[in-house]
Formats: sequence, C-alpha cells, structure tokens
Amino acid sequence: MLTVNAYAAPSATEPLVPTTIERRDVGPHDVRIDIKFAGICHSDIHTARSEWGPTKYPIVVGHEIAGIVAEVGSEVTRHAVGDRVGVGCLVDSCGQCQYCARGEEQFCTQGSVGTYGGIGHDGKPTQGGYSQSIVVTEGFVVRIPDALALDVAAPLLCAGITTYSPLNHWNAGPDKKVAIVGLGGLGHVAVKIAHAMGAEVTVLSQSLKKQEDGLRLGADAYYATSDPDTFTQLASTFDLILNTVSASVNVDAYLSMLAVDGTMVNVGAPEKPLSLHAFSLIMKRRSYAGSPIGGIKETQEMLDFCAAHGIGAEIETIPAIEINEAYDRVVNSDVRYRFVIDAATFA
Repeated sequence: MLTVNAYAAPSATEPLVPTTIERRDVGPHDVRIDIKFAGICHSDIHTARSEWGPTKYPIVVGHEIAGIVAEVGSEVTRHAVGDRVGVGCLVDSCGQCQYCARGEEQFCTQGSVGTYGGIGHDGKPTQGGYSQSIVVTEGFVVRIPDALALDVAAPLLCAGITTYSPLNHWNAGPDKKVAIVGLGGLGHVAVKIAHAMGAEVTVLSQSLKKQEDGLRLGADAYYATSDPDTFTQLASTFDLILNTVSASVNVDAYLSMLAVDGTMVNVGAPEKPLSLHAFSLIMKRRSYAGSPIGGIKETQEMLDFCAAHGIGAEIETIPAIEINEAYDRVVNSDVRYRFVIDAATFA
C-alpha cells in the first residue's frame, strides 16, 4: 500500500481538511499516476456536501485528474512510465455487458465505478483526485496529447466529456444552430467545442455580464434570459439546446426556443425536480433529454479533438489550502471558469 497526502470532506457541514489515504498496490493491469493537477467540479461540491444523497465520509473527491505515469503493472500495454495521462469520472466497470462492449461504460448494466464514492475491485471505497497519487486500471486511463497542457486539460476529464458527448451524439456541426445555457465551468467548454464542430453557437445566460467572454470563446450571439423578449425573439430557433446549469429553470420557456424536431439536453443536475407541459414537446415534435459523461473511448476522442483545435479549459490555479474558499466561490459563480488544484501543494 502507498500512503499519500490528500484533502477530504469529513462530513457534509465541515470544510475539507488535509489527511492521508492509502492507494492499493499496483496490480498486473494497474497504472499508478503522480497527480499534477485536479480540477474542481460542481459535482465534487454536491458530493462533499451530501446534496445528491447520502455520502459516506470521510471522502476524497475529484474526478478531473491530470498527471504522469509513475508505475505500471506487469501486463499493462496501453501506458508507460512517463506518459501524460488523465482520469475522469470512472475507474472501473463490468467490461462485459453490451454497453461496456461498445465503449459506453457510463451505462454499465452492473454499475460503473466512480472515481470517488464507489467500491473498487479491491472492495474498498474509491477516493478521488484531491491527492498526490492514484492507482487505476489501465483501461480507464486516457492519454493527454502533448498539445494540451496538463493544467488546462484536467477539467476536460469531466467538463469536456460531459459537453462533448451530447454535442457529438446530437450531431452539432455545420448548418446546426446550438444554444448553450449558462457560461460556467461546463458552458464555457461547450461553447468552444460546439464552435470547433462548426455549429452556429448562441449563449443563453441570465445576464450579459459575460458577453465579451462568450463571444471571445466562440459564440456567435449572446442573450440574457432575464429579458422576457429573448424567448420571444428566439422562438423556434435552435436545433439543439444544451443546458449546463444546475439551477432550476423554466423548462417550457427554453423548449419554446427549439425548432421542429429540436432537442433540449440537460447535463446540469438541479437538486429539485423540473416540470414541463407536454404540449411544449408535442406541437413541434421536440425532445427533452439528459446526458451524463461519455465512455473511455469517447473521452479519448474528445481529448484528441480538443488538442487538434487548441481547446483547453479557462482556469484559475490554486493551492490545496484554498479549496474551501474555491468551493464557496463556485457556488457563488465567482470563477472564470474552472478552479484547478496544483497537486504539488498536497505535500
């Protein structure tokens, strides 16, 4: 066992604190990674504060992990010591069901294993990336292309794949009008990716305070949803709306902006249920859908796409001692656009 420094949430109401955790010994198919950077995802905060259901404490969160391979098992073939690699939201799955077989481990019928808060194949709770090192089965480790710096690549392991997957699945591209709801940690990456795919991109944000950023990141237009005229002006406009916010929204109002056969996809996960009127869907054959992360194959595809198009997250790098302050700032939308922890400061 390897003992490493980490930051853990001791309970739903206490701040994260320094601690040590044990990483399993490297098995034949395992990769040990020296973590260099770990992104802060809003999912980390929801989990640390037990907002999505009961959390087993103490827990080390973090599933936007970028680092360097330090050790490989005797039968590892995909990675070598010194490789630049990443780990996202998953660290294991059954590997045998129909979804695992087609590279969609996120839908594993036996239940995929989360990077934190799951049960690993050693029978112990998984602990995430707010730490110095992690041991992961080789099939759940992805390659970070040389064209991507590790710090800006880290958030792509969640924010990148969470937005790339639905944009890819619903065919965002040339001749498609795509709206991104929210310009935050997810939304700013979605704008970059949708633009690179060739779509006409519109940002729908509560106010215009980030308009300059949105246009710089690749949006063609930017509207404030606090203005009721926005919904009238953009009625029946979009082929795809990607909702990245975790707050409750007026679903019917956003559905009204879809064209015939348009789809609105939720990747943000509000704490409270959302409701809608069936006629918002029926009259124009619209669809309302949800999307989680992507599988490992698609995550690698996303990283290669981002490297080819010069896409990285917009980040603010912090030391570990500032994690709790960063959590509060994320909740208050006071970050442009993703906090990334320098893992050297866990020492």
